[in-house]
Amino acid sequence: MGQDEAEKSKDSRERLRSAIRQTAPGTSLRHALDMIIAGHMGALICIGDTDAVLAAGDDGFRLDISFTANRLFELSKMDGAIVIDKGLTQILRANYHLNPDPSLPTSETGMRHRTAARMSLLTKAMVISVSERRQVVTVFVDGKGHQLRPVTEIMSSVNQLLVSLQSTRTQLDHSLLRLTTLELDNYVTLSDIMDTIYLFEVLMNAAEHLDSHILELGSEGKTIAMQRDEFVGDADDNYTLLIRDYAVDSSVENAQRIRKIFHETDNSRLRSPKVVASVLGYEGKTEDSILTPLGLRTLSSISVVRKGMADKIVDEYGSLQNLLDDIEKNPSRLDSVGVQNPSILADSLYRMWGKRA
Repeated sequence: MGQDEAEKSKDSRERLRSAIRQTAPGTSLRHALDMIIAGHMGALICIGDTDAVLAAGDDGFRLDISFTANRLFELSKMDGAIVIDKGLTQILRANYHLNPDPSLPTSETGMRHRTAARMSLLTKAMVISVSERRQVVTVFVDGKGHQLRPVTEIMSSVNQLLVSLQSTRTQLDHSLLRLTTLELDNYVTLSDIMDTIYLFEVLMNAAEHLDSHILELGSEGKTIAMQRDEFVGDADDNYTLLIRDYAVDSSVENAQRIRKIFHETDNSRLRSPKVVASVLGYEGKTEDSILTPLGLRTLSSISVVRKGMADKIVDEYGSLQNLLDDIEKNPSRLDSVGVQNPSILADSLYRMWGKRA
């Protein structure tokens, strides 16, 4: 995919997200659409890019009145399309007859849906088609349709994802605790990192899917968003720190690049030592190969290590193991990198290691 195509695809996705947000429960537009469905009526509504929309039709009634859900509901009783401005503040036309180019491609079958799909291809408008016969609402952006689902249907998927998130987070927390112990023992294998990365990706994928449902739920999704944040918590930061700890290039920019690659990789391939090692920048590593962590993730979890201090400590010592080897012999060295309480840092590390009470 070329850069221009990638930009267009990104713009299309963002406009679809905006359309879903505008038609989510709790909005005036969704209230109107629910009334239209409840009244067993159909409708064709064009929102935005009004100059292009008006140029593709004729006749109808010029209104230029303030938008309200009740007015939209009443106007849908007429045939033809309803034209609304981008900001959903003015209803401009009703009973408007749209004539998009019939050669524009669409896989839709019903007349109203075909017109909606073609209008969304011809213009930058969000076009909504309400099927009178099937009683469904479809939002079209760039020729692609998104069917609005009832809250009850979305919640069924949400509950499954929340169970998955909770289970995965529990597994991930256990994996990270075990990894910290292995790091302090200086005995981390590629297999250990591979398993942890896999759990991070499972968690992030579930959270991403849940985000799309939260967007659809609108005002009904606030509690779900809070639960999502509770389960994901600090996982995002810890994932980046883990990658930096073990990648050949430990820069933040490279960690983000690696995360993008892992996120776009099929989860089954994340079980391959060769694949994971290659992305991290290694050659010839097997699942039993020992890897030496920088210690950024472990150090960042200690309260006396302020934001940005872990990087300074790693720059000074080179690795977590070097820090452990030197910390008792020369604790004053930590003063030089700005650690105000070296003894607390040392005690914290040894408690985590289980070597000191």
